[in-house]
Amino acid sequence: MNGDFSPEEKDGFYKAVFSRRDVRSHFTSEPIDEKALSRILNAAHHAPSVGFSQPWNFILIKDKESRRKVKNSFDKERMRSSSLIEDPKRSKYLSLRLEGILNSPLNVCVTYDPSKFGPFVIGRSSIPETGIYSVCCAIQNLWLAARAEDIGVGWVSILSNDDLKKILDIPEHVIPVAYLCLGHVTVFAEKPDLEKAGWLDRLALKDVVYYERWNNVSDPNWQQIREMIISNLDYA
Repeated sequence: MNGDFSPEEKDGFYKAVFSRRDVRSHFTSEPIDEKALSRILNAAHHAPSVGFSQPWNFILIKDKESRRKVKNSFDKERMRSSSLIEDPKRSKYLSLRLEGILNSPLNVCVTYDPSKFGPFVIGRSSIPETGIYSVCCAIQNLWLAARAEDIGVGWVSILSNDDLKKILDIPEHVIPVAYLCLGHVTVFAEKPDLEKAGWLDRLALKDVVYYERWNNVSDPNWQQIREMIISNLDYA
């Protein structure tokens, strides 16, 4: 069948999925090849979107002064959010490395513009959030493509969107969805940083799959796939 993936191509896809990491450290100063960057952005731009609205934009940021301002926003928001938890968890939270804004060679702000193609978008009238979901699909495409290109990506979510709008001159109606740090890294960790640090454990796949209705974890019509999930896929 035309368009089938070879076993090697399938392996490559799953390798990108399972080895993708939210990179906060280990960035090198090596610049990102512009051809590789264009491929990464093109992969992001080919994400699915509600009503084919393509509501994303990508702001590429190298300017150090802009990034220093973003880092200041991160520092302020990290201290604010730390007040929501008590020690010893608070101290552990403050000890975690959660961004690479100044250490990575490139920052990318991914935004959502709900005004693209006018006020009516097929599929968005019942669930308006599908516009932002579409941008998240683009971000995931970008992340996987970057991993395939041996580029690390870190999503910095401890930021003020109001600050980002001022720093990057983003129009009022446009929403910053993700602030990403991109760059070559010395190593891709075997496990996510927060899992390795003991902040949270990875849930088993069997504990997040229900059958036919909420919280139904066993159904005779789904027994075979349930057994396969339990026996074969909980390693991921």
